[in-house]
Amino acid sequence: MKVFLIGMMGSGKSFWKQRLSAKLKTGGYDLDSIIESVEEHSVSELFAEGGEASFRKTEAKLLRWFGEKKSFVLATGGGTPCFHQNMEWMNQQGITIWLDEPVEVLVERLLPEMNQRPLLKNCTSDELESFIQKKLIERSHYYSQAKIRLTGTQINLKNLIANIK
Repeated sequence: MKVFLIGMMGSGKSFWKQRLSAKLKTGGYDLDSIIESVEEHSVSELFAEGGEASFRKTEAKLLRWFGEKKSFVLATGGGTPCFHQNMEWMNQQGITIWLDEPVEVLVERLLPEMNQRPLLKNCTSDELESFIQKKLIERSHYYSQAKIRLTGTQINLKNLIANIK
């Protein structure tokens, strides 16, 4: 079983990856962590050094590595589905789940960690909500191609398991 968790930064992909992979007794991976390990630089450093285009190329290459694995839960980056036909590829490989949290929840979660997020680095706390809304509008076309969409209070382990099976 191949499960890809997609959604905006702050939607809980890494959190639910841990719980879901434990419940399914399979490997749980975080694509950004894998990129950092392979590239030996943080995502922020990669964005700063090579720009977003270079980062997205590396991201797509490492995402494709999961085509060789039989079973896993993968927390993707927020932008992963939006580049290099990644969404189409993930849908061909396994189950895609869009964790669709309300903008207010995303803002609350992201405020304390804005400095660690490359796309939020130049954003002030006052601009965060409008930035998130704009990004969500840009990305919704890709996210909406997910096989499963869970919103707000629907996002829990019971519903994740039920929708996968």
